[in-house]
Amino acid sequence: MFNKFDELKDVIAKIELELNKAKSIFDELGVDTGTGSNDFSSKAQSVGSEKIEGGNKIIEGVFDGQQMVGPDGKRYSIPANYCSKSKLVEGDILKLIVKPDGSFIYKQIGPIERKRLKGVLSKDPVTGEFKAHAGGKEYKLLKASVTYFHGDADDEAVILVPEDSDSVWAAVENIISQLNANSSNEDDKSNDDSYNEGLSEFDI
Repeated sequence: MFNKFDELKDVIAKIELELNKAKSIFDELGVDTGTGSNDFSSKAQSVGSEKIEGGNKIIEGVFDGQQMVGPDGKRYSIPANYCSKSKLVEGDILKLIVKPDGSFIYKQIGPIERKRLKGVLSKDPVTGEFKAHAGGKEYKLLKASVTYFHGDADDEAVILVPEDSDSVWAAVENIISQLNANSSNEDDKSNDDSYNEGLSEFDI
């Protein structure tokens, strides 16, 4: 049974590799394959690499908004907390070091140009997933990025997206909580009222 699974994995890997080669040929010929501007597999194949160094396996690839795509088309999981704290944006070049014990170490080695947008958060009531609505577009957000800033639906968010290309995902740079903003406004009003009352008593 396991041999069959291994054989099937090899077949799928070969098909993915051939598809990536075909996409590269189409790109060279200037033919639009309909895959959009962010073909991470093709980009990873052109800029990525894989080698063994000092007993470690080193893979360079492209961030697709959730995972790193290697030069062979394989996708490698990235801790959501690392994505959030590093503010990774679609298209960033990453280096993955796989230690002999199987542990992963990621490094951001080629951040792409990015731009800031202000938007409003929305939350799916069923899945709990967050999105940002900014500049007339909708961007997916890593849940860990929003919860890190204690964000919630209708909060204002400052997000990062690629400067020169469209993206599905965005990185969260900051969130302005409506709850905190309303609380701050109430505090300011209370302070103003106390100050005015003090003046009235003083004037009298």
